[in-house]
Amino acid sequence: MTITEKNQSKEKLEKAAFILKTVAHPTRLAIIDLLGTQERMSVNELARVLECEQSLLSHHLINMKLKGILRAEQEGQNRYYSLKERDVLKLIACIENCECRM
Repeated sequence: MTITEKNQSKEKLEKAAFILKTVAHPTRLAIIDLLGTQERMSVNELARVLECEQSLLSHHLINMKLKGILRAEQEGQNRYYSLKERDVLKLIACIENCECRM
């Protein structure tokens, strides 16, 4: 393996670790899963579907937006979220297919 290949592999692993740390919470995974099926959703819609307090949900949404997983659009008094990094859905698929016996 060349130095360039090692550096690219290291960068890929660092990006994967960053994404995993960002989404490592059941509510965040549920948000990503839901936004994978919807083009965009408001905070109120997400709170209703996920049965989660809006303030807690907003905390998770802002965190994932700041880290580049989600994007947000303001329309009037509503803020709509959508997936910016759609490849994170592959992570959800892997988790759903995992048969780890822990």
